[in-house]
Amino acid sequence: MKKLFSLSHPKIRPARLVDSIRAEMNKYIKRERKKKLPDGVDFWDFDCKVGASIDAATDTHVSALSKAIGDVLDAGNEAVYLEIKAKPAKRTKKPSD
Repeated sequence: MKKLFSLSHPKIRPARLVDSIRAEMNKYIKRERKKKLPDGVDFWDFDCKVGASIDAATDTHVSALSKAIGDVLDAGNEAVYLEIKAKPAKRTKKPSD
C-alpha cells in the first residue's frame, strides 16, 4: 500500500482524519496477515515508511506506525505519506546472555 493522505478537509477535523488513516492502515495489515504463507516462512513482516511526503518518508516499525502518523499531524503538515509492503519472514532466536 502506497498512499498520500490529505490532512485538510473543510468539514472534518484533522484528528478525525488521522483516525480514519489509522483504521485503513490496520485494516490493510490485518488483510495481509490473513494471506497464506509460503513454505518455510513463519509470519508476514512489513516494511513501512511514514512521512509528510514521499521524499521525507522514513522507515518505521509496524508497532510505531500509529505514533508516526500522529507526529506528522503534530508537526503541522498538510498530508501524510504511508507505505506498507508485506514480506515473508522467519523468526529468529533471541541471543542468550
